[in-house]
This record gives sequence, C-alpha cells and structure tokens, in this order.
Amino acid sequence: MSQPRLEKAVADREISKSERFLHCCLPPKRTMSTSNITQNATSALSPLPGAAVGLTVLSLAFILGFPGNAFVVWSAGCVVRKRTVTCLLILHLAIADLAVLLTAPVFLRFLSAGNWELGEAVCKACHYICGVSMYGSVFLIALMSLDRCLAISKPFISQKIRTKRTTWLLVLAIWVAAVFLAIPVLFYRKVIFWENRYICLILHPTTNHLIFHNLFETITGFVVPFVAVLYSYGTIGLRLKETRFRRKRRTNHLIGLIVLAFAIFWLPYHTVNLLDVAAVWSGSENVKKDAKMARPTLVALAFFSSSVNPILYAFSGSSFIRSAGFGFMAKLFEGTASEVSSYRRGTSRDHQYQADAKLANLNNVSPESMTMSTNPVENGSSREHEDTFKPLKSP
Repeated sequence: MSQPRLEKAVADREISKSERFLHCCLPPKRTMSTSNITQNATSALSPLPGAAVGLTVLSLAFILGFPGNAFVVWSAGCVVRKRTVTCLLILHLAIADLAVLLTAPVFLRFLSAGNWELGEAVCKACHYICGVSMYGSVFLIALMSLDRCLAISKPFISQKIRTKRTTWLLVLAIWVAAVFLAIPVLFYRKVIFWENRYICLILHPTTNHLIFHNLFETITGFVVPFVAVLYSYGTIGLRLKETRFRRKRRTNHLIGLIVLAFAIFWLPYHTVNLLDVAAVWSGSENVKKDAKMARPTLVALAFFSSSVNPILYAFSGSSFIRSAGFGFMAKLFEGTASEVSSYRRGTSRDHQYQADAKLANLNNVSPESMTMSTNPVENGSSREHEDTFKPLKSP
C-alpha cells in the first residue's frame, strides 16, 4: 500500500473511533468525511458546545483559587510555627489544587480558540496533572477524616501514632498512589482532527476500555475514599454523642466543610461516568446523549472545586482576622493542635467520671461528690472544660 493511502486509512480509522467513543463536549451525532481534513484550517470555527460556561467557570476558578491556594501554601508552609497533622494535610491539599489551577490557562486557550493548538504531549500532560490532583485531593481528605476519627475516638492511641514521620510517610504514599492511579489518562487522551479543528479528548479503542476506565476512576477516585469518610464521620458522631460535647470543634467543622464541598463538586462528574457505562450496557442512545451534553458543565464544576477550600478556610478563621491580620490562617491551623490535646484531657475526665459514677452506685453516693473529694486538682481546673463537656448521667 502506498504511503498516501496508508495515511488516509489511518485517518479514517481514527475518525471512526472518535464517532463511537467521544467523551468530550461534542454533540452525539455527527458525520465526518475525509474531505473535511483537506478544508482550510484557517476558516472560522464555531464555538465548542459548553464553551461559554467553561470559560466563565474556569476563569472564576483561576481568579479565586490561584491566589487563595498560594496564600494557604504560604501560611501553612512558611508562617505556621507548630505544624499539626491537619495543617500538613491542608498544605498538600492546597498544592494539589494549585497544580490543577496551573493548567487553567491552557484550557482557557482551547475553549476560547475552539481548537487545540499545543499538541498531544501537552494534552496528555495537562489531563494527567488533573488526574493526579483528583486522586491526591480525595485521598488527603479521606486521611483528614480518619485522623479526626482517631483523635476523637482513640485520643491516647492517636497521640502515640500521630508523629511527623508517620504523617510524611502517609502523605508520600498518597502521592505515589495518585501518580500510578492516574496513568490510564496517558493512554486514553488523544488529539484528533474533527470538523476542521483539533480536539484533545478521551478516546477508548473499545467499549470494554470505556467501561474499565470509567468504573476504575469512579471506584478508586470517589467510592472507596468516601466510604472511609462516611465511616469516620459516623464514628465521630457516635463519639460526640456519647461524651456529650456542648459545642462543635472548629477543626471538625472545617474538615466537614471540605468533605462536603468535594462531594458536591465531584459527585455529578462521577455520576456521568456511570451514565456512560449504563449507556453502553443498555444500548440507550438517549442516556448516551444526556451524558455527553452534561459532561462539559460537570467537568467545569469539578475543576472549580480546586478554588473552594481557601474560601472555606477564610470563613472558618474569620475570628482571627482582626487580631492576626494576614496571619489569620496560620492561627487557624495552629489551633488544631490545642484541640487534639483538649480531646485527650476531656476524654480522661469523662472516663474518670464514668468510673466514679459506677463506684457511687455501689456506695449510694453522688458521683459529683466523689469527683469533688477524689480529684481536687481537676476540680480546681474544671472551668477549663465547662464549655466543652457535659458530664454523663449516672446509669
């Protein structure tokens, strides 16, 4: 076969694949002839579907998120004097978000021009960075939740294992896992010529590859980490109910907001992944069409999640702004250390009270009087915990 015919055959095969397995924002039914390839590439290009929404969301994400996350990295990495486990995890979460936001100008250029001009290597690299960031972020959030669960339910065990060495090893393991789990992006991202323009998109050679990739990404990048998150917060809720905390801790509230924000922005994206799989299994063109039409907006929404966390930190640390100025975020992060020690003190006090209550039942004595008589030191400092703990009623 001559060289021109061979090139034409390859082009036709790529076009056929793109018609069957497109995962970008193109309308579901398009026809393509080889004559399109010979059209003048300088002719006017129509805007990509969803380009206006994408440009708006990505621009806003970059404007808010880049300086915000840079400020978080500066605060947690350079200003904080006593870096806690939570502070270290927030630092790496901000680094992951910054990495994604650094790709925003590339995607903004693509959406505004309606044409991918930077070649396949940049296409793969940008989406690989986004994939690594997605995995890194969700694993860091899961680790935050498990850390709080351990700090509240098992504070003394937590004190022994929450060391800098352990934390750094876990963070390193998270980044290594993220780097490997995002590898499929490098295989499936391609640049093809479509209707007089080049487009960077996911191109699966068969439906089995599509099913594998979507299920793999959703299970490892969302389902498994959020099972850990739900378990952690279920355990925390039971523990707080058992010890009857009178007020919510700032750190628990902050991490809860981070988890909620990630779920809100990423759940729709993974839902579309599952819709794509359902469309293949059912053969429904309507489901396939709905998934393709929804994907551009939901991808932009997921991208915006990288800019939300600094806003949450600002609201959580607003009480420090007047006293600490630009150092308010460092004060917020430093406060997590005192909360963990407070949990340990409170748990010790609570266990002592339960023991006194059981002994009081045996002797028909009020547990409060036993605490007053047997713990003079703690009675003298009881005001320290009055706003945090409410004693358990004797059984």
